[in-house]
Amino acid sequence: METATHSLATRPSRALRQLGLALTALALGLGSACATTPAAPPPAKEFYTSYEVGAPDRLQVVIQPEPVLTESVVVRPDGMISIQLLGDVPAGGRSLPEIAADIEQRISRYKRDAQVTVMLEAAESTAITLLGEVNRPASFPLVKETRIAEAIGHVGGTTLFANVDKIRLIRHAGSETFVYAIDMGAIQKGDLRTNVVLSQGDIIYVPPTIWARVGYAVNALLFPISPLFGLATGVAANVAAP
Repeated sequence: METATHSLATRPSRALRQLGLALTALALGLGSACATTPAAPPPAKEFYTSYEVGAPDRLQVVIQPEPVLTESVVVRPDGMISIQLLGDVPAGGRSLPEIAADIEQRISRYKRDAQVTVMLEAAESTAITLLGEVNRPASFPLVKETRIAEAIGHVGGTTLFANVDKIRLIRHAGSETFVYAIDMGAIQKGDLRTNVVLSQGDIIYVPPTIWARVGYAVNALLFPISPLFGLATGVAANVAAP
């Protein structure tokens, strides 16, 4: 009986020791993260060229004269589109006039004095992604010039646990990846130097505060099986449903 009582008494202290170890490891991790080299400042100026088509953009192709041929096509992952009579036509990485000129040249064997117009129906390849402490993490295409603050507002803003002074913009340029520091706190005060224009493929990460990270770690330690309860509840509801 004494042995059983001793075993039960040691469980809380063991749990507390595990919690202490977890918090210590988290503190060390946060310390090392703070010691890393800060992200580079965002580019001072953006440069733009003509729009380049990419997958999965949707295009409308109109071939004149009569009989007019109109097709709505989607750029495939291999960068090709499929046109009647012509088969596959390269589109990825090209401008709309370049695609139209190529189709005109190819269709001339079947249609005399062909005039081709290519229009952009949906710029799906311009998608950006917002992750972390935002109210609705999501990806959405850029349909107009969009800046950091506007993109964050598009997903409902940041949560109460967001570290708005440590937001990161992750951008790919060819084979390189760049990380830029975004100071949303400064933007909210009128300093717009880091409120940069976004480009396709950009990733915006809003990190939690240090105390939020501690809270998440404690929650994961003390309630490790809570997601399983949620899953079990969902399964039971589906089974009980008529």
